[in-house]
Amino acid sequence: MRRARWFTMVAVLWGVTAWAQTPSAEARDPHAEAAGYGFSGGAHPHAGHPAYSVLRVDRFEHAFMPGDDATLYDLHGRYGGSFDRAVLKAEGEIARGKVRAARTELLWSHAVSPFWDTQLGVRHDGGVGPDRGWLALGVEGLAPYWFDVEVTAYLGPAGRTALRLAASYELLLTQRLILQPRVEADFHGKRDSALDHGSGLTDAVAGLRLRYEFNRQFAPYLGVERGGKVGNSADLAQAAGERAMTTRWVAGLKFWF
Repeated sequence: MRRARWFTMVAVLWGVTAWAQTPSAEARDPHAEAAGYGFSGGAHPHAGHPAYSVLRVDRFEHAFMPGDDATLYDLHGRYGGSFDRAVLKAEGEIARGKVRAARTELLWSHAVSPFWDTQLGVRHDGGVGPDRGWLALGVEGLAPYWFDVEVTAYLGPAGRTALRLAASYELLLTQRLILQPRVEADFHGKRDSALDHGSGLTDAVAGLRLRYEFNRQFAPYLGVERGGKVGNSADLAQAAGERAMTTRWVAGLKFWF
């Protein structure tokens, strides 16, 4: 049964990659501004260029909730060339001076098409409750109609499996004012009583953020999101006297260097 769940996750990853590489006839031409270059048929324009590094903080924000404010961060670091690079992903929540939840991933990323990368590496979860470690296998890229998509499967000790889906879209109201809807969902193959989550769909969040780009490297934003535990995890939270779902207003910065 555990192997079947893992193979199912891998099949989902393969299906998303295949779908993403076959856009509809109405999708924008991915080579329209590529000056005739692509990943096949000759040298890539960046082939042989030296390695580069970038740290992108997509979310650094304060979340306002009744009696339970928190600070959240979501950052991506990259170092390497055009086809292969090391990737650091870190996401977490800090409340009352303590780390409530943290997810850190160190991955090796390889470009398999102009807009898609495969990623392989490790993940570490910390915060309230016991730490967890995982092997990670995923795909990340730009889907048809310009959706940023991440799909990652995880395999942990004791037969633990998980799947994380995240997607966002940037709607340009003006050249500087941008509305970004974002959704994220987590699935787990088995119940983990120590962390109070069940099996199946365990967490989900959906939000909207409106940011103003003073320049491409610095953009403050305001937003709102609703999310929390669902399914069996919601039942466990409610049994413990906790809220399953919450709505919170956020104010933060997006920047990179």
